[in-house]
Amino acid sequence: MKKIGLIGGISWVSTGDYYKLINQGINDRLGGLNFSECLIYSFNYADIKKNNETNDWESTFKMLLKASQFLKQGGAEAIVLCANTMHFIADRLEAAIGLPVIHIATATAIEIQKQELKRVGLLGTKFTMELDFFKNKLSEKGIEVLIPKNDADRDFLHATIFEELGKGIVTDATKKRYLEIAGQLIKEGAEGIILGCTEIPLVIKPEDLAVPVFDTALLHSEAAVDFQLS
Repeated sequence: MKKIGLIGGISWVSTGDYYKLINQGINDRLGGLNFSECLIYSFNYADIKKNNETNDWESTFKMLLKASQFLKQGGAEAIVLCANTMHFIADRLEAAIGLPVIHIATATAIEIQKQELKRVGLLGTKFTMELDFFKNKLSEKGIEVLIPKNDADRDFLHATIFEELGKGIVTDATKKRYLEIAGQLIKEGAEGIILGCTEIPLVIKPEDLAVPVFDTALLHSEAAVDFQLS
């Protein structure tokens, strides 16, 4: 089994999900008492958020590079960034650390292709929705990506991810609004909805929508298991 390094704390809530999903994935395939051999470097979320608020991606890159070096020294053979937004610097990080960075958008694109969909809606932080780093990986596979057109909707998603979901807080009002935003994307032609933040599965479940739902944390974890057993 190959050893992987997880970079988490962005937030701790979804990092816990990654640890659980990856270990379950290994055990499902190997059985017995087989579980994932992995290392975890968990950030103080407040430090990352401070950089986000000032658009200081250089400081965030240096933090992730330091964490990756720590994991590499511990024997990690690949890096898993346990957050969609951090993949803005994933390609740069991969080049700098000299290890594969298992990309969350690539894992998502592969699953969308399997289901033969051509147009999907994307929910996430404003960085994930508005920047190209996630959408480009899908565009390369011929998949069109729709994001909420309304600025207020994107602002709502962004704010609640940081202020509620990142703390493990889920309210009925927030769930209702998320489903309304997803529903609007479906009306605009989305054949599936990407939960493009690793905390969004707290509020949107597959049974909540009439189209396929792509849980990026789950798909990313499965890709990590594939790597470990490759």
